[in-house]
Amino acid sequence: MTQRGIAGPVCNLKFVTLLVALSSELPFLGAGIQLRDNGYNGLLIAINPQVPENQNLISNIKEMITEASFYLFNATKRRVFFRDIKILIPATWKANNYSKVKQESYEKANVIVTDWHGAHGDDPYTLQYRGCGKEGKYIHFTPNFLLNDNLTAGYGSRGRVFVHEWAHLRWGVFDEYNNDKPFYINGRNQIKVTRCSSDITGIFVCEKGPCPQENCIISKLFKEGCTFIYNSTQNATASIMFMQSLSSVVEFCNASTHNQEAPNLQNRMCSLRSAWDVITDSADFHHSFPMNGTELPPPPTFSLVQAGDKVVCLVLDVSSKMAEADRLLQLQQAAEFYLMQIVEIHTFVGIASFDSKGEIRAQLHQINSNDDRKLLVSYLPTTVSAKTEVSICSGLKKGFEVVEKLNGKAYGTVMILVTSGDDKLIGNCLPTVLSSGSTIHSIALGSSAAPNLEELSRLTGGLKFFVPDISNSNSMIDAFSRISSGTGDIFQQRIQLESTGENVKPYHQLKNTVTVDNTVGNDTIFLVMWQTSGPPEIMLFDPDGRKYYTNNFITNLTFRTASLWIPGTAKPGHWTYTLNNTHHSLQALKVAVTSRASNSAVPPATVEAFVERDSLHFPQPVMIYANVRQGFYPILNATVTATVEPETGDPVTLRLLDDGAGADVIKNDGIYSRYFFSFAVNGRYSLKVHVNHSPSISTLAHSIPGSHAMYVPGYTANGNIQMNAPRKSVGRNEQEQKWGFSRVSSGGSFSVLGVPGGPHPDVFPPCKITDLEAVNVEEELTLSWTAPGEDFDQGQATSYEIRMSKSLENIQDDFNNAILVNTSKRNPQQAGIREIFTFSPQISTNGPEHQPNGETHESHRIYVAIRAMDRNSLKSAISNIAQASLFTPPNSDPVPARDYLILKGVLTAMGLIGIICLIIVVTHHTLNRKKRADKKENGTKLL
Repeated sequence: MTQRGIAGPVCNLKFVTLLVALSSELPFLGAGIQLRDNGYNGLLIAINPQVPENQNLISNIKEMITEASFYLFNATKRRVFFRDIKILIPATWKANNYSKVKQESYEKANVIVTDWHGAHGDDPYTLQYRGCGKEGKYIHFTPNFLLNDNLTAGYGSRGRVFVHEWAHLRWGVFDEYNNDKPFYINGRNQIKVTRCSSDITGIFVCEKGPCPQENCIISKLFKEGCTFIYNSTQNATASIMFMQSLSSVVEFCNASTHNQEAPNLQNRMCSLRSAWDVITDSADFHHSFPMNGTELPPPPTFSLVQAGDKVVCLVLDVSSKMAEADRLLQLQQAAEFYLMQIVEIHTFVGIASFDSKGEIRAQLHQINSNDDRKLLVSYLPTTVSAKTEVSICSGLKKGFEVVEKLNGKAYGTVMILVTSGDDKLIGNCLPTVLSSGSTIHSIALGSSAAPNLEELSRLTGGLKFFVPDISNSNSMIDAFSRISSGTGDIFQQRIQLESTGENVKPYHQLKNTVTVDNTVGNDTIFLVMWQTSGPPEIMLFDPDGRKYYTNNFITNLTFRTASLWIPGTAKPGHWTYTLNNTHHSLQALKVAVTSRASNSAVPPATVEAFVERDSLHFPQPVMIYANVRQGFYPILNATVTATVEPETGDPVTLRLLDDGAGADVIKNDGIYSRYFFSFAVNGRYSLKVHVNHSPSISTLAHSIPGSHAMYVPGYTANGNIQMNAPRKSVGRNEQEQKWGFSRVSSGGSFSVLGVPGGPHPDVFPPCKITDLEAVNVEEELTLSWTAPGEDFDQGQATSYEIRMSKSLENIQDDFNNAILVNTSKRNPQQAGIREIFTFSPQISTNGPEHQPNGETHESHRIYVAIRAMDRNSLKSAISNIAQASLFTPPNSDPVPARDYLILKGVLTAMGLIGIICLIIVVTHHTLNRKKRADKKENGTKLL
């Protein structure tokens, strides 16, 4: 570890120096989107293989991006435009006038074009899984949106829609409309439509046509059948994040036009900041300046690329280091698993190995049958060499020789590089790797693997994995399972249902259950692995009680594996397996189960695990994500568990949540998240995610989450209402799910430096509260939020600091001097529990307040923010800013001014009538009493 710490910086410096030297020659390879001289290069748009071939789709994509480029250039005040675009054509399309792919693949695309898998609706949307100002995952378009010109009436031109989505994807801004809250009560107790900017005009429309505003609002609720229709002709120029379809809208809302009161995602996620404020704070704008002159930028150039034959080469370390900790055995088992199960049919596969020199073990073989797979398995290494030195470049050189024999180049090929050796000369082959057009997936074994190994993957767009020297770890299997063809065709890929391992004592057993749900079941394989010379005693029961035994499995004694293929479609339900360790010593027993989709019309449930950044320095935390969905629909209420394995030490498990708090940005979007900061040592960490779902609770969300482009129901023009076709709902078909499901996926690896030795000091504060809400009830304010932890989102914080102000700028820029709320009697609860706190705000709400623009008006709005502290007084970041109106008219129901005056008049009249009636009743009662008294007195006199 010490030697590595000394040599690492020197090696890194050489590596970085080489990268800088190469950057002018190879500026765009493996780099994703880059902004150079105001133009974006490397934007990748991928069409899913299931989309039928249609050349109009390509031409419409080109038109969309070209329009978007000029619209974006003007909207950003001559800052940025699109220069170089790549469109990935599916291999299923027959036209052959496309260039060959290099590192491009469907999984790496910034924009995907695919259907909803049977659902209706054509909303373009961006999947955003991180906070304000952070990049999203991808933009999604349906083929129908790109081909059906009728949809532009509701969404606006495709170029404008693309810029709306691009701002979500690239700059992390959010929508400024809100279909769930179409109106709100502002600080002067006026009813306003949720919009940005407030200058955009329109009228209320009821079922029978235009109607007064008050006809649409009943006790704070929007009356069914009512909507707000905007005028087609506007003077307002903002905002693209609200309604990009308006012809007058040509810019983003800025500080002067932003509507801070509107209850939309932009205000909630970005603490009431305008979209333009967030955009100009991005790295893109820090490193670019407006272009001079008045000329427009050149139109974008497009490259059409298509994947050819799928070509893979295994490049395997056979140095003496591989003899340690059963590394060779794990490699053999995982490589056999990959060749027999994972790699898709018709793929060309070759094998190379290396120690200090490289060797070709198998030239390319195309997989057309099981015999082809078995032949390739026979070429896997069975022994290690005596040499301790490794030359990764020599291994890659032989790998390139293998793949280049097919088409003369390595474009579009894949290298799976597995090594445990420390090679400080990786930089020597960097030019060859970058220019090859090949994607390198790296798998590092043990703590001695080369520190810069992952750079080869990062620069070529490959995946990175780490396998610790833990006998019962299945990380090698998980890594090979994650490496797919990258085509985006989920119906051809294997789904990993189970991956587990345990150290089992002599004559003890490993027993477990795996669920085969009804979306999978085709080509199901159970794989058992062990360490000793003979297999364990295997028993497998299907849901109907049918039994399979060891002799039903195909056994490879050399690699110590046994596999069972279930013919046809595996029976849905719970499959129970038992592995008895019949050996006389402790050994690791492992199980992996994979399957394919059972129905080409129903996508299987999937999980994709990843981290926000793969290299960090203590005390930065890692943010772990798991995207759990069926097709594009989020799967809710799943039990998602991350397992993190360090180079040395025990694995750590962590429950991931989809609750919209802590590391999780949006609740119920199917992306489960958590902070991880339990770092034991410096070095690499491996991530795996298990997903289990009970059949007794709801599974799928009823809508697609994400930031959608607004569909406008209609416009008014010259006093006439012109309604668009009703927007199709993106509803889902209910699928019966009796058994729940289970999934496993590797999340790759990440590395951490700067971890202190011995006990760690407390350097982790509570996490930022991101879901603070404020509601006014009579003269009190009720706040609610999710409790943070002592350390980020784990444990229990010590105290809260709540402050409020009538000035947004005050609480944004000078939180420490805003009015402090007394929280001395409020002790934080455990992280994840919903907190509710009610108090009477001791603040004047009647006097006029000076606004930043110099205007003065009476405001009843109050702004509140909160931060948490732990026992060592470490403070969280300041929360999102919540706002509320403190003015409440009679009966707590805000009503329009005219109605309020009418109501006031009616109440006054009724009050006067009541007083008159009361006087009459009292007078009448007094007179009656007097008469009775007089009669009594007269009777007495007579007596």
